[in-house]
Amino acid sequence: MLRPMISLIVILIGLFAIGFASLMWITRVPPQVPATVVDDPALPRLHGEGVLLHGRFAEAEGAPLAVVLHGGPGGDHRSLLALEALSDTYRVLFYDQRGAGLSERVTEARLGMADHLADLDALITAHGGGPVLLIGHSWGAMLATAYLGHRPEVVSRAVLIEPGFLDAEGLTSFESRRAALSRSPRVVWAGLLGGVRARGVTGDAEAARDSIVGTVVHAFANHPANPYHCPGQTYDTPAWRFGSSASDAFWSDPAASLGAIAPGLAFSGPILILAGGCNDWTGAPLQARHIGLFPDARLEVIEGAGHDMVWDKPEETIVAIRSFLASSLRALDQ
Repeated sequence: MLRPMISLIVILIGLFAIGFASLMWITRVPPQVPATVVDDPALPRLHGEGVLLHGRFAEAEGAPLAVVLHGGPGGDHRSLLALEALSDTYRVLFYDQRGAGLSERVTEARLGMADHLADLDALITAHGGGPVLLIGHSWGAMLATAYLGHRPEVVSRAVLIEPGFLDAEGLTSFESRRAALSRSPRVVWAGLLGGVRARGVTGDAEAARDSIVGTVVHAFANHPANPYHCPGQTYDTPAWRFGSSASDAFWSDPAASLGAIAPGLAFSGPILILAGGCNDWTGAPLQARHIGLFPDARLEVIEGAGHDMVWDKPEETIVAIRSFLASSLRALDQ
């Protein structure tokens, strides 16, 4: 009886050793994590409220200001660069939010909604003031909504691209699906691989953790059960670098942001809400409910697009935004 048990233990040890060696082999090349504006002086930069931000303009000289707010929290503006097309009539400001993308990393205590709003204040004030057009994607659309309540007199109009949630009901629904996908074997395995692979990451103090969390976030978005991409397609939206602390600061207490978002729902100016036709999670069904939260909002569905429609269907998205801007401008002039 003892000999078969010893043989089984030897086999299990051998299988573990082979598995461990295989894991070390497939993760032998560490990911390259780009430096932030703090360590790379060649990166274009802007100044927020006491923080250095990676950002730049695509601009028509003397035109009104449009500010683009990316998703996450923790993402960057790389996938939204098609909005440069609006620079024939706007000075389009792109930036990575504090603690995210290639912007300066700060402590979680400096990553609250008030800090993000202060950065927007600083950027808008430094670059001509209002009235501005806000264009926000996902979390960025939630941040834009908070700014509509924070400084309504500064904003003329807003484009909200699939905000994840804007009230307590939406948060509860969103969290249920997010939690299920996050616990899936595919996402857990991606986190394991990302953690082992990150052992060789070089760079600043946040580089390795940003690499791991970025890997998990991409696996989450690319999950077959996640409609962030259309059926049969992969989630290929590009990014420079994920901000793990920015994400953690928000998801440690997402309900805390609802108090800042709520006043923005009373904004009386025109709002366009965009939804991806493939997305039945944060797409048209949810956004149809969201338009009822604002006094003057309309919904446009971009067919053949997922959550990141500016990347999936840039031309169609730009056409929808231009149409909204033209019609709302006529309404404002009347």
